[in-house]
Amino acid sequence: MVYALLQRLGQMLFVMFGISVLVFLIFFATPGADPAARIAGRNASPEVLEAVRKSFGFDQPFYVQYLTMMKKIFITGDLTSFVNRGWKVVPAVLDTVPVTLSLVIGAAVLWVVFALIIGIVAAATRGSWIDKTLMVLGLIGISMPVYWLGEMLNLITQSRYHDTWMFSWVPPLGYKNFSDDPKGWFLTLVIPWITLSILYIGLYGRVLRAAIVESLQEDYIRTARAKGLSETRILLRHALRTSLVAFVTLFGLDFGALVGGSALLTEVVFGLQGVGKLTYDALLNLDLPIIMTTVLYASFFVVMANAVVDVLYMLIDPRVRTA
Repeated sequence: MVYALLQRLGQMLFVMFGISVLVFLIFFATPGADPAARIAGRNASPEVLEAVRKSFGFDQPFYVQYLTMMKKIFITGDLTSFVNRGWKVVPAVLDTVPVTLSLVIGAAVLWVVFALIIGIVAAATRGSWIDKTLMVLGLIGISMPVYWLGEMLNLITQSRYHDTWMFSWVPPLGYKNFSDDPKGWFLTLVIPWITLSILYIGLYGRVLRAAIVESLQEDYIRTARAKGLSETRILLRHALRTSLVAFVTLFGLDFGALVGGSALLTEVVFGLQGVGKLTYDALLNLDLPIIMTTVLYASFFVVMANAVVDVLYMLIDPRVRTA
């Protein structure tokens, strides 16, 4: 077990190194990608371009530029923005992490709980009107774009019906720190949590239902029935446990990607200054240090989520331990 964890850690470090090199080459070494020209602006004279290259170290070999940037990101933490000189990138990214974590963790709790309920109930009543209704509702949830749903909820809760008893508790758009105002933190995130989770509730509910129905056809389920176990115990103790492998796989990948910035649309719609919103603003300004730092941050969470999923496999499915 320890050897497997160390091996997985080594693979994570190797993947992170490869991602950092690839991202650096895309932004700094691709033919036609001249960061100095972007910083200097259009119609800059050759003298200005040369001054910018020397000021930012673009006149150095690529491997020196890469090592310098990695040192500033991971060791000294003094990498500064190309657009706003003096603005340190790493502290700016770290300041946005609690916002994104608050958004994604709350949404993840909602979608896991409701997806489990929908998947189990639909599988237990497969073929009935309850099953069909839940699957239709899940499909509707999957089909609604996050930005559209967020704008509709904003229209309802912030404008049309904000003064009614149903939505008068909804605060203005933005984010409040948990340490400063726990109640305000919760209230500002309720609608974003719902918006972000609806898509995944529908998707995970359908995936779990299909996995449980498939598991109920396996030989070990027939054996459990032959032993006289109840259908409820068979469903919850046997079929559900093995069906969670696909569920956990999806959750690990989606959670890592969302924490890494894929919750961008939700953050933009609700005015949450998270990692996704920071990346969005950097892309508008082509601020390469911020883009590179957030990409590395995102890749870290995706790779970490994959490693956690591999460990959970062994805890959920005994067959993986002996494979």
